[in-house]
Parts: sequence; structure tokens; C-alpha cells
Amino acid sequence: MDLEPWSAGASPEVLLCGSFTQVPGPPVEYALTLTTSALYVQRLKGTAGVTEELRHSDCLGSWALRPPPTDPLGYYFTVTTYPPVGRRGRRLELCRTFRAGGSPDPEENRQSAEKWARRITQLAVPDVPTHGGAEYSLLPRPCQLLIFVNPRGGKGTALSLFKEHVLPILSKADIGFNLIVTERPNHARELAREKNLDRFDALVVMSGDGLMYEVVNGLMERPDWSVAIKKPLGILPAGSGNALAASVNHYSGHKQVMNPDLLINCTFYLCKGLVSPLDLVSITTASGKRIFSFLSVAWGFVSDVDIESEKYRMLGPIRFTMGTLVRLAALRTYKGRVSYLPAEQDTASASMTKPGLLDQTSSHSERLSPADQVRQNTLYNFCNSNNMGKAKGCGGQQNGGDILNLEDSLMAPLDQPVPTHWTVVKEENFVLFLAIQQSHLGADLFSAPMVTGLSDNLIHLFYIPAGIPRSSLLKLFLAMENGTHMTHNCPHLIHVPVKAFRIEPFGSKDIITVDGEVIECEPLQGQVHSGLGRLINGGRKS
Repeated sequence: MDLEPWSAGASPEVLLCGSFTQVPGPPVEYALTLTTSALYVQRLKGTAGVTEELRHSDCLGSWALRPPPTDPLGYYFTVTTYPPVGRRGRRLELCRTFRAGGSPDPEENRQSAEKWARRITQLAVPDVPTHGGAEYSLLPRPCQLLIFVNPRGGKGTALSLFKEHVLPILSKADIGFNLIVTERPNHARELAREKNLDRFDALVVMSGDGLMYEVVNGLMERPDWSVAIKKPLGILPAGSGNALAASVNHYSGHKQVMNPDLLINCTFYLCKGLVSPLDLVSITTASGKRIFSFLSVAWGFVSDVDIESEKYRMLGPIRFTMGTLVRLAALRTYKGRVSYLPAEQDTASASMTKPGLLDQTSSHSERLSPADQVRQNTLYNFCNSNNMGKAKGCGGQQNGGDILNLEDSLMAPLDQPVPTHWTVVKEENFVLFLAIQQSHLGADLFSAPMVTGLSDNLIHLFYIPAGIPRSSLLKLFLAMENGTHMTHNCPHLIHVPVKAFRIEPFGSKDIITVDGEVIECEPLQGQVHSGLGRLINGGRKS
């Protein structure tokens, strides 16, 4: 059948051709051509010559359907796609059903419909990248998800958003799930730490970034953490910030959108089931805590805005704009020391600072009590304050390995000066400090446009020393909405790609956040661990 449905030049390989009737409605005949890239649908009468392209990358799958009793001869198959439309690329559902009835034998029609459905579904499966030796994979089909929903996240509409937008798509993709509505702070963390996860193929969070922080750290607190942290994670945005969801959307090559469009995109990615490595940053603190971050560490202006804007939570993402304006009116500086290991530094040949050689100029080492120095005298023996290993002890291996065996090999103990090949920032007065490993700090905060994927093995460090005018800071934050702040060449904004960092606040009342969650204000340091976790996403843009 010579349809000539696509543009001139080399055509994709044609796999199947056939003539079918679209149902329901008037019996209009269509020519279908299935290629390696798309299903082409061409009406044979009336508007003949107009061809519709249904790309496999937008397709959830195809299913063969039994005919109604009134049609003993034909057989049916349906194709469900979510193509992006409009300027913003909003995904809208497009479901097409066709009747196979070209043969007088109903069995042949059944086989034809099933063959088309099976082949379309196979082609809808995303390609699994093989570059770099990273652990890319696909969720199994059928699959079973454990979904955590925070009913208080964002505007408090997560459950209604789930019913309205998520549930219909999961149903069409034939994905099973168990739904848990969290009842209190750290509920998801407790469940991730204690629940038997064997029968679930992935853990999905429907909330903001705070609930994902709970799940990640709950998994890392398990005796079998090294196995548990490889359980694929999924994100469905229903909070105020939604930074991880926005980052996933960006890496997939789609335009920046807000809820509900962002939620539909992420639900679509979840159904496609591509799993990619996810970098995590191991963070250790002066009080002996060890936590894990998938997003950011903030100190100063950014963390103040994040936490102080909680009072505007019911406004949704606009809460951060309100918080920014309020904090700009009362702009302050934060005293402390910042150090980091630049990404281009050859750490393999650089020698670590020897334990016991204290930097007498290090105000932190002077402030540590003898008990703190003893506790931190070994290089990496940090137990998480939230019972990491409490049930089994913090010593021996249990079902996958002791968390202490995950070494932060680039960092010296916090009671020691940083290694000699690190950079120590001369300034001690800052307006903000941000260490981020994803592209977005919020759904409309494109903070790190240079980040290209979930596992770049980099932390992007931004800081602004004291002295920036309020007007310049406001311009930076306004430009951050579309990621153009890096083109302003603002002399106050410093950006450095790093592998590890340390911050030592001199005060004890500043706000420090990890993935948007407040932690105690004290010296801390972090190191990136490439591909430690795994996240369901929409693929990586070329």
C-alpha cells in the first residue's frame, strides 16, 4: 500500500500495513502503517491524504478487545497515546480503536488484531540506554507499585489529583498498585525502613520533595540498604516545590510545565517504566548524623525563603515568590566557611590530609568538644541519628552490607581541616550557599541549567558573598524561572562544579536545609555517590 504518509527522505522501516475501520462512529475505513518510529493513520475517504502520526515515544500501549455479541465476525484493538500538544507541550490522552474485519474468518480477524496490539505495545517500550556501563533498566510488565501519598502536601489536594489524573493513566497502562496515605511526618520514612518491599517493583512518592527525602533515607537506614536503595523510585508531583519532578521532565527534553501538566508527564514516564541511575550525596554532620540527599543543600537566603514561605503553602508554587520578596526586604548575611573539591581536581593522585594533623586556623576544630573529636576521629563512622542500624547495631553486616562500608573517600573527618587539594573560600560572609545536583530547585526554579541528567556525578555549588545589591539578587531569582540567570554574568554569583564540599556556619541559628527539610545548623560536608539510587524517568534528551 503506497501511502507516502511521512516527509521526503529516508523512511522508517515499515513493519505492518493494513486496512481497518475506526470505531465507534460511522464505518470509516483507515489505512494503518506501522513503522519502527510511529503508527501512521490515514483516512481513505473524505479527507484522504491527511495522515496522523502516533509516535511510539508517546504511546502507552495497545490492547486487543473482544467484540460485542452484535459483531461475531470482527475483532478490535485500541491504541492509547499521550502526545504533547500546544506551545507548552501539554500531554493529552488520545485513544483510537480499530476493528479488524477484513476476513470472513473471525479467528483470522482475532489474530490480526492481537498481532497489531502486541507489536504496537512492543514498540512503545522505551529504548534502554547502554552507554557508560550504568544500570539502566525497565520496570517489569505487569508491575506492582507501592505509592505513598501525602494528603497535606502542596495545597492539600494530592488525593484528588491522584484520582483525577493519575489513576486513569495507571488503569490504561494496566499497572497495579498499593496506595498508602501518610499520616504524620516521617511515616513514609518508617515504612521504607521497616516494610517488606519484595513484592513491589517500585516505590512511588506523590507529594513534594520532602516525602522523597523520607523514602530515600528510610531505605538507607535498612540493614539491607545496599539492596533496598536499588529499588526503583518514582516521583509524582503534588507539593509546592516539585524540584525532582521538574528536573526529570527537563532531562526528558520537555518544556517546563506546572501542575497538573507536570503531574501528567510524570505519570506517563512512570507508565513507560524506564529506570535510570540516580546520584545521591552522602552528608555527614558535626553531631554524627549521616543523611542522603537527591536534590540540594541550602544555607542562607535560599533556605530562609524555603522555610519562611511555609506560611504561604496554600498558594502553591507562588509561595516561593512571596518568600523571596519578604526576605529581600530584610536581606541579611551569614557568617561561615565554605570549602570544596573542584570536579576537575585529580583526586586519584591527590593525597588526603592525614588524620591527626589539625589546622590551627580551623575555627570548627577549635569549637569541637573532646567528646565530639573522639566520636569523629575515625574517617567515616557516622551512624544516622534516626536509628540507622539501632536494631542490629552499627557494626556488622546485615543482608546487603553495613552502611558504614559506603565510604566518603574524598572527605576528611569534620574535626580535621579539609584535604590540601581542596579549595577554601576566602570570604566568610555569604548571602547564600546552594549545593545542588538536579537542574531544578522548584517546578519554576531552573536553578542549574547546566545539569544534564540524574547521574552526572557532580554537585553544582553556587554561592554569593556579601555585597550584592538587592536589585541584582532579585534579577537573578526572576531570571531563574527560565534558567537565564547564568547568562547575566553577575560578578557576585559564583558557580563551581564539585565532587565534595564542606560548610561551617559560625552561628547556630541559621537555617540549613537538605532537600528542603530543615536540619540542625552545624558544620556538615557532602560527597556525591554516582548512581547509588535508581529513578523512573522519561529518558535523557539528546
